[in-house]
Amino acid sequence: MKKIIAMAVLSLFVMVSMPTVAAAGSTAKGQKLFKKKFRKKCKFSGVKFSRHHTQAEWEEIYDDGKFPEEAKRICPRLKLNKIKPSWWEHVYEFSVKYAKDGVVPKC
Repeated sequence: MKKIIAMAVLSLFVMVSMPTVAAAGSTAKGQKLFKKKFRKKCKFSGVKFSRHHTQAEWEEIYDDGKFPEEAKRICPRLKLNKIKPSWWEHVYEFSVKYAKDGVVPKC
């Protein structure tokens, strides 16, 4: 009986300590989406796209709900109706990570 209780407590501890990322966008998925859906229209890399703003600027743009419009401004040939709404969060996470003041990509 003690072993069962110990296992239950350990399992509960592990579940509580694991980070939850279900609601957050994925940087890797954002990079993949940019390569597949944005790059041909933009004619430049995702890092060049994300370097247009700092992390704080990207956050403000996204919070104001203007991220798709900003993407269109940076990349005028981009067709917004071809981008699924669920993709924007991932591209946003990618943009924040590689922003002007973000991570320098490894080449």
